Amino acid sequence: MSARIENILRALIDDLCETHGQNLIAVVLYGSAAVGDHIPQQSDYNLLVVLRRITFDDLRLAQGPVRNWQRLGYSPPVYFTLDELREAADVFPIEFHHMEDARRVLYGVDPFEGVTISDENLRHQTEYELRGKLLQLRRRYISGANSPERLRALMIESLPGVIALLAPALMLSGERKPPVAKRDLIALAAERLALDRAVFDALLALRERGADRLDRAEVEQLFAAYLAQIERLIDFTDRLDESTHDG
Repeated sequence: MSARIENILRALIDDLCETHGQNLIAVVLYGSAAVGDHIPQQSDYNLLVVLRRITFDDLRLAQGPVRNWQRLGYSPPVYFTLDELREAADVFPIEFHHMEDARRVLYGVDPFEGVTISDENLRHQTEYELRGKLLQLRRRYISGANSPERLRALMIESLPGVIALLAPALMLSGERKPPVAKRDLIALAAERLALDRAVFDALLALRERGADRLDRAEVEQLFAAYLAQIERLIDFTDRLDESTHDG
């Protein structure tokens, strides 16, 4: 992580400490940036802020430091109380596994110590998220992706969310600890879930380097192959549901 980002994060933590005082338990960086697998100018810096309580006044106070953070182009932090973090571990298994497996505590204590993540809803949430992304990609293609540039932007924007769903899909296949690094995750998913690794490699190249030499036909061919991979993941999770009901 660059010295500039480290300084920005330190300034944010100082603001949060001044704003929330003793109510602030922890600030956690999670996702690709926490493990050095992010792309400068492309990946976001995902932050979890844990408070002892969250009242309306606490939300109002949070506006100042969060506004400063957003002005720099980053997404607002996710706010939880410590009790909510423990109680919601069965409701958001994908997000919580993501935070648990790729995190860096920037301030305070590790809020995931003592948190048990239930996978009871993992299959349902994985299929729900995949179907939502597929529907969104279809809708946005029909409604506005009428140029190679827009279609490239659509794939680049959606790719991190789709790659993030490879981990829960692998967990459903029996992999207890999927890799955190994107390329390792893709390689294992291609092997275990019969995905086309070349499609994801091409999409990563598009995101990392632009791959501007692709013409319209090539971009549309890649988009079609991208949709096919998501459909394959949906079929996998759907079959798991059928096997559960059959059993």
